[in-house]
Amino acid sequence: MQETTNQQISSALISDLLKEKRADRRWRNIRFILWFALIAYITLAMLSHFSSSLPTTGLGGKYVSLIRLDGMIAPGNDFSSSELVPILHDAFSDKNAAGVVLDINSPGGTPVQAAIIHDAILAYKKEYHKKVIIVGEDMLTSGAYYVAVAGDQIYVNPNTITGSIGVIVKSFGFTDIIKKLGVTRRVYTAGTNKDRLDPFLPETPEDIQKIKSVIAEVHKNFEQAVLAGRKGKLRGDPSKLFTGDFWSGETALTLGLVDHLGNLMDATKKEFDTTEYKEYGGSNNIFRLLSGQLSSAFDSMLYWA
Repeated sequence: MQETTNQQISSALISDLLKEKRADRRWRNIRFILWFALIAYITLAMLSHFSSSLPTTGLGGKYVSLIRLDGMIAPGNDFSSSELVPILHDAFSDKNAAGVVLDINSPGGTPVQAAIIHDAILAYKKEYHKKVIIVGEDMLTSGAYYVAVAGDQIYVNPNTITGSIGVIVKSFGFTDIIKKLGVTRRVYTAGTNKDRLDPFLPETPEDIQKIKSVIAEVHKNFEQAVLAGRKGKLRGDPSKLFTGDFWSGETALTLGLVDHLGNLMDATKKEFDTTEYKEYGGSNNIFRLLSGQLSSAFDSMLYWA
């Protein structure tokens, strides 16, 4: 009887062990399939992206260098001088490209970053003798328009928000709040104006005059860039054009702020007699693309229902 019981226990243990091994083998297979599928997906996505960035007519066909510029112009963003200047160099130095097209969708950003990108475009135009065409999408305003006037021709959609040739500084004043809260703020400076425009201190007439003086200088530089880039093309009254106001693409055309109404394909066809392009920048960077694909893959795994 005892022997039979031991045999039953042994059989049960062996059965459980086999079940565990089968389950472990099954999960190993599932993990292998998931990793294989993930790697295959990333590989195919990269190959698809790289192949789509090449002109469809082949390297021997006529094409343009295309750069897409999206979002705010600011340090650390994709639309910044540190990111774009090397990309601009690659696009301009492509000996087989008929020209360079910048597809811009941006509300603007910092004047320094916009000025650096603007000047880089002018420098590369002079060095490589390439025509530069700007295509505005939803927004081509403020710093983005600053960049755009470095181009030879500007195309926009009739509904593209265009212009906003001005400078703005935004802040808040918290002096009444800290008084109500009974808070005493202590600030120590070396230099009588070091705490100028501190939001926790009362604003003075000198503060207002100072900030107006600085932004007036920046605004003047913006005006000069527009006047140089659109020389002989502006048809609107400067007292209207440089107020910081904005217009639709259709009105911007009548004011001489842009040259044509049309989209990306319209511009490349009219200016270069081709609709083919080789795209520079953005996710062409293999490490950025790989990171994006991994993130997308893991997001889909986490939120897949």
